[in-house]
Amino acid sequence: MRYRDYKNFHTGGFFHIYNRGHNKDLVFKDEEDYLFFIKRAKQILGLQKTGMSKWMSTLPEGSFSVLSYCLMPNHFHFLILQQTNLPTSKFISKLCTSYSIYFNKKYENIGAVFQGRFKAKLVDDDSYLTHLSVYIHKNPKQPFRWPYSSLTDYVGRGRDPLVDKDLIIKMTGGTTKTYKEFFHDYTNKDELQISHLTFDD
Repeated sequence: MRYRDYKNFHTGGFFHIYNRGHNKDLVFKDEEDYLFFIKRAKQILGLQKTGMSKWMSTLPEGSFSVLSYCLMPNHFHFLILQQTNLPTSKFISKLCTSYSIYFNKKYENIGAVFQGRFKAKLVDDDSYLTHLSVYIHKNPKQPFRWPYSSLTDYVGRGRDPLVDKDLIIKMTGGTTKTYKEFFHDYTNKDELQISHLTFDD
């Protein structure tokens, strides 16, 4: 499957979103960076009202659901359900632009922070959602100790308003325990099954 163009974003579509740092450079250098990115995502989606600048506008509430995410030092992944005809590109572009302004100001950086436009792939089969969620959560070497992903919420150790885990939890047995079992049972064969939906890091 080729990369999907922005015009293919549609209501009810599930999308795997990915971007990395320019020249594979770091985009998150310390804890503050990770937390700012997550906070800004919540603000843009209307999930957090505090700490917003006067010039910053939010997207209509309920436009998107973030099913899973993981932030790594030089890249990020999102699994997103587009709830309305507002394209997913609006959310991701707004988030990356805002973060780039923050990053360049903090580190006195000039130029691009991310490597061009983000990549997006349409998840064209609901059965792939569960495997893609695990793939995203498995990015860190020690995923259960990595604080900058939605896995914490999936296994019952957090309550992040950014994450809407209910659909995938339901698809993997209905409890945090069954998701964790599904996570541990995930194999290279499962990853091969969704290779058309993943990205080279």
